[in-house]
This record gives sequence, structure tokens and C-alpha cells, in this order.
Amino acid sequence: MRRDLDETKRELHRTKVEVAKLEERCKALERALLETREVLRTRDDEIRRIRGGDSGRQSVVDDNLYNLQNNLDEDQRATFDEDTALVKANDVFMTRTDSWSGAQVLQAIHDLNSEILQFSAAATELVTFSNNPPSASKTIIQATQDTASRLGPNLVKILSGRDHSQDPILVQLALQGCITTCVARALSVFCMGFPSKADSILTQIYGHMYAAEPQPSSSKWRALTHRHIHTMYPYLRDYSANELAETMYRWSADILLIAGCQNTDKLSVASREGLRARFGENVRRITKTACKLAQVTKEEIMSTCFEILAVEHGETFDPRRMMDTFGEYGVSSGSIVSTTELGLRCKTRKSRGTHEDGKSGVVETEVRLLLPPKVILESVLEFVDPR
Repeated sequence: MRRDLDETKRELHRTKVEVAKLEERCKALERALLETREVLRTRDDEIRRIRGGDSGRQSVVDDNLYNLQNNLDEDQRATFDEDTALVKANDVFMTRTDSWSGAQVLQAIHDLNSEILQFSAAATELVTFSNNPPSASKTIIQATQDTASRLGPNLVKILSGRDHSQDPILVQLALQGCITTCVARALSVFCMGFPSKADSILTQIYGHMYAAEPQPSSSKWRALTHRHIHTMYPYLRDYSANELAETMYRWSADILLIAGCQNTDKLSVASREGLRARFGENVRRITKTACKLAQVTKEEIMSTCFEILAVEHGETFDPRRMMDTFGEYGVSSGSIVSTTELGLRCKTRKSRGTHEDGKSGVVETEVRLLLPPKVILESVLEFVDPR
């Protein structure tokens, strides 16, 4: 992996050197073209000054000179155009601008949150829950342990041992938190679908580069690295999208099982296969939006760095960084159970002033919270299921 990174750096350096050489070559060709025209003009003047001689021979000489000049002009122009096109082709990546605005990224987050809410509400509505807590079978025990490991014990606690048959709002919130967390973790890596060890190394390199280099430099390096990764592994995008979808099916099925869903066989809506058959289109829209966000924010935006936010379970609630979904109904208390809606943050490294020698002054990171993530706290039970 390190060899690949070194090779990427060397290739970038070679590209820059090649671009510089081609620019110099273009300038040299322009100078040569001007000098050639000047020589031809001088020779033409000398010939015109010659008196006497055969007029037919003079005409032939003039024609030859004219053809020679045209041929030289065409050759020089063709070479110049070819070199200019090559320079532009190699320079496209180095001068690429943002493909999306901040408003477009923010709208995509809103759309993603809306898709997650629709899936959670529809899945909860179609499932029938038992009045009595489910028996502690091997399958339920395994689902409980897996969900507690993924999403925290507090989420399992508000799902198990309760009657959700009359009002399954807690199940819907749990599904929202499940899908939101799943998407947020997928987007938090350097490259979706890449092996975790290699991805961790790339994340560390990018973090170091982001802290040490100007904003465009680190963004271009990240974009170039993604470009080469996807060139080497052309099916990585499809693989990561499928893995994300399967993870959402598996996690959602476990939540419905813990909540006391009556039918959990392979043909029921609450099973992994049933969710895939009934909500495949919903999940595909979620994964498509998530993958597009990953591509745009990591490969196509150079001027700043957008981060999709979710708060992990167990953290302390901070009203400056997040919103309580049920905050308007009472006092927010307790630790965070889950994130129900994704947030968005924008980070940009900027230079403040310049020194006398012309070098940049102090470099600061400007952080703006464009959309705070929404969370549910342990106090949600006081509003939804008071006992």
C-alpha cells in the first residue's frame, strides 16, 4: 500500500514536471515560428530588390517561397496546437473547481434524512409486534448482543421488554438511528469499501497533509488518490454500495426482532430477505445518495472540506453541536441513545495576512456547522413511553 502511495506521489510530481516542460516547449515553438517568418520576410525583400533576370524564374521563386512559408506555418501551428492540447489535458486535474455548491451538498443531506425517515416509518408500519416480550431464543440473544455492540446498550434497553404493538414510535426511532449510524460510519472513512487497514493509513496521511498543507493541496491529493484507487479497482463503488445495503438490511432485521416482531421467518417483512424484497428501492435510493455524497465531498470539492456528522451513542449532549429531537417537549437529559438525522459541517484552512517577506501568515481552520445532527436522549422515554 505504501508503495502505491509513493508511486502516486511520484506520478503527480512527474505530471507537474511534464506540464512545465510542455509549456516551455510551446513558448519555444512560438519563438521559432516568429523567427522563421522573419527570415522568410527578409529573403522575400532581398529577392524583390534583385533587378533583371527572367520574370518566369522570379515567379517560380516567389511561389516556392510562398509555399514554403505556408508549409512552415501549418507545421508550426499543428505542433503548437497539439502541445497546447496536451498541456491542457494534463492540467485539467490541477485546476479543477468544485462541482457542487455548499447549498447542493446541504440539500443532499436533507434528501438523505428524508429517505431514511420514509424507510423507517414504512417498515415500522408494515410489521406486527407481539404484546408480550419475545422469548430469549438463541437468535434473539445473538441479535441483542450484535445490536448492543453496534448501536449501544441504551438502544437495546428501550426496545426490549416493551409492548410496541399499540405505538411503535420507539421502533421507528431505533430504525432511523440504525440507518443513520450505518450511513455515517460508511461516509466517515477515507474511501468507501476499501480495506480497513489500508484506509486507516490513508486517513492518517490525509490528516497530516490537511494540517500541514494549503486547503487545495490536501483536497487535490485526496481526489487524485481516490481517482487512482477507483482506476485500480473499477468495481469498488458497486461493491461498497452493495455492502452498505446489506448492512442496513441486517441491522434493521435485528432491531425488529428485538422489538418483538411476530413473524421473523425468511418470508416475513421483518426478515432480511423480506426487507430486501419490500424496501429494496428505498434502500437503493439511500445508498445511491450516500455514495454520491462520498464521491462529491471527497473527489469533486477542492475549496473546502465537508463532513457528514452523526453523534455516537453514550456521548454527552451538547446543544451547540447537536439538536434533541424531542427538545421542544421538555428538558433534555441523559446520554445520547442514537442519531436520527445526519448533520453537516464545513472546514476550511485559511491564511490570515502575510509576512514582510511575502509568505503567508498564520493559517487557521474555519469551522462552520451548517446543519446540526438530531439525536435522541435517554429522556425520550419520558415523552414517548412514560411509566
